Amino acid sequence: MRPDCAVIATMHGKETVIAPLLQGALGLRTELPTDFDTDCFGTFSGDVPRVDTALATARAKIAAAFKQVPHAHIGIASEGSFGPHPLLPMIPIDNELLLLIDRRAGIEVAGHHATPRTNYAHCVVTAAEAAVAFAQRIGFPAHGLIVIGALDGKPAPAHMLRKNLTTLPELLVAVADGIAVCGAAMLQTDMRAHRNPTRMRAIRRATIDLVRRYRSRCPRCARAGFVITERLPGLPCLACNAPTRMLQATASVCTGCGYRDEQITKASSADPGCCDYCNP
Repeated sequence: MRPDCAVIATMHGKETVIAPLLQGALGLRTELPTDFDTDCFGTFSGDVPRVDTALATARAKIAAAFKQVPHAHIGIASEGSFGPHPLLPMIPIDNELLLLIDRRAGIEVAGHHATPRTNYAHCVVTAAEAAVAFAQRIGFPAHGLIVIGALDGKPAPAHMLRKNLTTLPELLVAVADGIAVCGAAMLQTDMRAHRNPTRMRAIRRATIDLVRRYRSRCPRCARAGFVITERLPGLPCLACNAPTRMLQATASVCTGCGYRDEQITKASSADPGCCDYCNP
């Protein structure tokens, strides 16, 4: 029997880390859509804004890929989001989402990986020396850089934008052009997967998580994607027995038959330091 076909909605080489895992762990045969343009869903350089959430954007990519590869019944799309760590704002974080939609079975499963191991960064320069120092710090040219004209310290891609720079002379020409046009140039790490090996490793980790989730089956109906969907707080305080925000149970709910499985945490009580009553 011929393996099931999965189309990977990418134009930036993500199939190099996604396809081997899907083939080896799930037995899927992967294909790429022809002349597929994911930039229309948003770019990291800001010339095309991403107007929706990462999940909605991944769904849109898969829908577009299904149109190009109609015989595929499984679609895969990746979407990355970058910004400050929610608890440590000085540290950047990479949030990777990998979505699988099986339209024949009516299943949607998402893998995730969040990591501070990213070179996500930018700087505004008015001289070549500062540009060279930044490029060396982020690992250029193995890791790509984008140069954008900067007005009042903010990127102005409508005025000047250069991508796919692979040598230091090309970078310096782009920086000089940005300064000439706008008075300053913004150097921004290229977060596209094919120009960012660090991000590509994070996408691989998200794929591993997706495979794990997809292979987890409902004990009642064997539907794929039976994973934790709810985290239930309320673990009682050791001192006063009041409910706290600490986790007391998790729940997995099947999206097919509705079967629900709750797992109580090993801890029987929470430290009073986590109690809003004992430690307001």
